[in-house]
Amino acid sequence: MAKIVLLFLSGVVAIWTVHGIFMDRLASKKLCADDECVYTISLARAQEDYNAPDCRFINFKKGQQIYVYSKLVKENEAGEFWAGSVYSDGHEDEMGIVGYFPSTLVQEQHVYKEAIKEVPTTVSTSDVAQEDSDLEVM
Repeated sequence: MAKIVLLFLSGVVAIWTVHGIFMDRLASKKLCADDECVYTISLARAQEDYNAPDCRFINFKKGQQIYVYSKLVKENEAGEFWAGSVYSDGHEDEMGIVGYFPSTLVQEQHVYKEAIKEVPTTVSTSDVAQEDSDLEVM
């Protein structure tokens, strides 16, 4: 019986280690163009360089274009973040990577669809990989 419990606990520890430590949620709601957040809301241009602080965010350089897929609803004292992916010639290694970035560092160039659908978020480190893969399908 002790061996079974020990095996179970070591399995739980292994799963926890693989999935990592959970991070705080950035927001509980986001605005999208549709219920599934699959349509591109807008195209924005980076106004300055941004270095991502962790795996939930994307890096970009001043002048790069970013497709915006959702806009997190600002809560309390949190900053306003959007989700998107970089598009830029000469930086193919960054293209297709989806993540969050501060909305204050970009300027929308073209709005494709208005972000009018409010959708609950599920943003933690374990969810980012799933959400990223959902967005990359677009």
